Amino acid sequence: MESIRIESVVKDFGTIRALDGIDLNVEPGELFFLLGASGCGKTTLLRCIAGLETPTSGSVHFGEREVTRMPPHKREAAMVFQSYALWPHLTVAQNIAFGLEERKVSKPEIRRRVEEVLEMVQLPGFGPRSIDQMSGGQQQRVSLARALVVRPRCLLLDEPLSNLDAQLRIEMRLEIRRIVKENGLTAVYVTHDQEEALAMADRMAVLTRGRIGQVGTPEDVYRNPLSAYVARFIGETNIIHGELAGLEGEIADVRTAAGILRGRVTDPRWKPASGDTVRLSIRPEAWRLHKKEGDNPLPGTVAVRSYLGQRIQYWIDTAAGKQQVVEMNPHVIHEPGDDSIILHCRADDAVVLKP
Repeated sequence: MESIRIESVVKDFGTIRALDGIDLNVEPGELFFLLGASGCGKTTLLRCIAGLETPTSGSVHFGEREVTRMPPHKREAAMVFQSYALWPHLTVAQNIAFGLEERKVSKPEIRRRVEEVLEMVQLPGFGPRSIDQMSGGQQQRVSLARALVVRPRCLLLDEPLSNLDAQLRIEMRLEIRRIVKENGLTAVYVTHDQEEALAMADRMAVLTRGRIGQVGTPEDVYRNPLSAYVARFIGETNIIHGELAGLEGEIADVRTAAGILRGRVTDPRWKPASGDTVRLSIRPEAWRLHKKEGDNPLPGTVAVRSYLGQRIQYWIDTAAGKQQVVEMNPHVIHEPGDDSIILHCRADDAVVLKP
């Protein structure tokens, strides 16, 4: 296991600043996710960690070693690419063995380690097969095996599941996490898939415009976003505009077009004052329908209903704007036009954010 430390990393491409002073610590043995919208800098940061890009300024450390300008093959890190990057003219075993051959490992040791990693990725006996005989999920496992066979101390993954169908992605999430944890690897994983990050990460960093918007566990980032961007990017949310009417501890009264709604201020560095413009973030599953009593009552009318099996998604027209609501295992189904709806959510589930 090895820690990864990023200090004040800046990366410019001509006049474009891709990374703007990134500071980040990844703990030994941690499965750490970098996520954000396209162009936010997450892949550039991963490539700086891998040694495929050199920062304009700042430094990269693996444990106590500074590796900022060290070539990739000396960093003891292995990378898994979105495209798999497998050679079609080589067998599975030959693809996996390539890195060991470059390191002049003996042939008996190569055979032993190739068989070992094929077992690890649950492809025993697949060594003689050609790459074009493998499914997309199997090819991704081969790509993983090729990275693992050199026994890296850090594993770097660049959107490795984006080319797989939905069911395979779910299966491979479990496999990648299992492999990382069983082998005691420190892993940095780039994705734009919020569900993937929430399901797999120990911790995550949300990037925006080359800067880090928030770092934390999946639960913390989801429950306590520090900005509307993070709230919108990690899952779905409703944003209600308002102004601060009062603050007691971390609980705020927010004056909205629908009256006073209560929520939590989650950023300890921010103390809004009465009259300040603020936003409320309320997750779709936080709203409850048709309770006679409860916090934050909000009357509304059903505009759209989508039946999704074990849950129903509604869009409710309210004085505070259209609200997305998700009801799990509903006993009552409300049809469009139903104007008897009253939404409620706990103050603890409404997050007060900067505008």
